[in-house]
Order: sequence, then C-alpha cells, then structure tokens
Amino acid sequence: MDKVLAKEAQRNVGLSARNAVGAESARRFSRAICEKLIADPVFMESGIILSYYPVGGEVDTGFFNSQAVRMGKRVAFPICYSDGHMAAAIPAAPDGWETGLYGIQVPLQDCSHIIDASEIDLAIIPCVAFDGATRARIGRGAGYYDRYLPLCAKAVSIAVAFDAQRIDGICSDAWDIPVDAVITEIGRY
Repeated sequence: MDKVLAKEAQRNVGLSARNAVGAESARRFSRAICEKLIADPVFMESGIILSYYPVGGEVDTGFFNSQAVRMGKRVAFPICYSDGHMAAAIPAAPDGWETGLYGIQVPLQDCSHIIDASEIDLAIIPCVAFDGATRARIGRGAGYYDRYLPLCAKAVSIAVAFDAQRIDGICSDAWDIPVDAVITEIGRY
C-alpha cells in the first residue's frame, strides 16, 4: 500500500476511534487533557499560546483557552487561507469570530491582532491520530500545521487527542512535522 493510501487508512481509523468516544466521555477526557496542559511547566512559562477552536469531535480546548486568558496568557487561534497557509490571531473581543474554511471558527481578521509565528511559546495542536513513541501525528490532511510549525522557532508543540486515537507506526512523509509531546486523558507521550 502506498503512503497516501496508508495515511488515509490511518486517518479513517483515528476518526472512527475519536467518533466512538461517547459525548460524556469526550467532555470528561477533554477536561482532563486541559488540566494536564495547564499543569505542564511549559504552559506556566508561556506568554503567547497558539490554541484552536474545536470542530468535529476534536478535544474541546475551551476550558484550557479560558483559563489561559484568565491567567494572563495571550491566546491566538489559527486562520487558514485558501492558499494553504495560516496565521495566528488573537481575537479582539469575545464576539470577534466568524466561520472560516472547513467550517472552523476563526478570529475576525480585521479586528484581531495577528501574531508573528516566532513569538509563539506554546502551540496546542489538534490531531486525528498520533503515534505515542514517535510523536508523529496525522491531521485532516491539508498540511496547515506542517507548514506553520517550522515558523514557530521557539514554540513547544503539543498535540492533544483522546488516547483511543493512538496508532503505533503512523505513516509519515518528509514534510510531516512531529510534535514535542502528545497529551491525552491518560498521560503525556
């Protein structure tokens, strides 16, 4: 099986595993993951954090995002562009959101502060599947994070997922960027 097909098969396994986590378990697991992120020493040392707004069953980072802001952190969110690139923006107001590409909630660009990637201290990244040993991840397949993370020169990258999404031997290409850690409801890889 070639890499494209193997990666797509692993993406489907990860999505199925994520979708099989019941709603109540997903809420509990998401809260546990958020608490682990907040307790992580990297979080304590971070001033600017790239997080995300969950969609399609991803780990709900809402508690993490609100706690980070409450603790004085600057929290940015991705804005994906149709040319395959993304930016990180800090919304100016609680209602400063719109629906962007792929149906994802993004900050309104005109009234948000765009952060230079080199300023980001911590990047919280969703994933569809991950390998705990290699910290390889599979996303939705568009490559936005793989293109953006190399620009985040000083950022520690942490993917978040449910432990059910772990797949040993994730198929990777040369351009796939492994993360520094993966945090699930069970622990840290």
